[in-house]
Amino acid sequence: MTIPNSIESSDRSLRVVAIGGGTGLSTLLRGLKRYVAAPDRRKGRRSDRAEDQGRSVEACSDSECVISELSAIVTVTDDGGSSGRLREDFKMLPPGDIRNCMVALSEDEHLLSKLFKYRFDQGELEGHSFGNLFVAALSHITGDFAQAVQMSSQILAARGRIFPATNTNVTLSAAMDDGSVVRGETNITASRQNIVELRLEPSTAGPLPETLEAIANADLITLGPGSLYTSLITNLLVHGIPEALAASPATKVFVCNLMTQANESLGLTASQHIEKILQHCGGTDSPIFDYALINTESISEARLEQYAREGQQPIEADLDRVRALGVEPVTGNFVHEGDVLRHDYDLVAETLLALGLSRPVPALAHLD
Repeated sequence: MTIPNSIESSDRSLRVVAIGGGTGLSTLLRGLKRYVAAPDRRKGRRSDRAEDQGRSVEACSDSECVISELSAIVTVTDDGGSSGRLREDFKMLPPGDIRNCMVALSEDEHLLSKLFKYRFDQGELEGHSFGNLFVAALSHITGDFAQAVQMSSQILAARGRIFPATNTNVTLSAAMDDGSVVRGETNITASRQNIVELRLEPSTAGPLPETLEAIANADLITLGPGSLYTSLITNLLVHGIPEALAASPATKVFVCNLMTQANESLGLTASQHIEKILQHCGGTDSPIFDYALINTESISEARLEQYAREGQQPIEADLDRVRALGVEPVTGNFVHEGDVLRHDYDLVAETLLALGLSRPVPALAHLD
């Protein structure tokens, strides 16, 4: 088939939900953001065709505003660092991952990134980031963490909505392959044992009504990239979210990590990542994913050696096994090599939107 180099103009617009946590989700949001109209321009001048679609084209720079609504569902189980201290001191949900998502979606990302990531290096505030304190203050003013997140997003002119996976103060626990049980995300990631099953305490923790509404109304839903257990599966342990995903008619895509991760996924192939996710979804009858976006491009020897010191290696793209799970692989070169490996968020976003629009996927990506 003919494969375009970019997303062409479309009569459709998409409601997109991105699920995850850590740097993986914030990286993906940077790619998706450029397809969303700026908040302060959504009621401004529109082209005739844009008026018909109820969205602004001019605010999207070089590309059309094909995303009419962007929502991020973010894990809230972090108990380390600044987030952990605030969680312990103020009995609030951890703001760290959500802070990163707000920065990624903000209009002036460069300035806000420097401000929100600034960490105090002395006194009682040593180790705290400004962004975490900002969210903590708003949380106490409003008396509701989820409302504080929405207010923060409005203040930062974020091009999307951000929802904590749950508004309940939850704790992770993990059953390990040696029979032990480890509690707390920090302790789980530090453990040298393999995770057999991840659990959420309390197990009855539910999502916000707005989260279920966003999933039900979505045209495209993504999960990943991110740490398999502590960024991805944690969201699916929230009561009601797996069922909502299974019931959703949206195009659903798993974005596979580039490398295995110490204490999370060493030795796991692409299909095994999907299997672990499905095992934690409570036996839903409908498939969770339609597609899996998997990198098949080689990585430089220098970077491979860097990651090999931690026992990490590229995730094996066992495509036939992925298909056997009822998931269609979408492969290509999705790597950006810097000091660390990251997904090329522009290409990933373009590929995801092409799938959501039922278009051929972009150059360097193809259906296998």
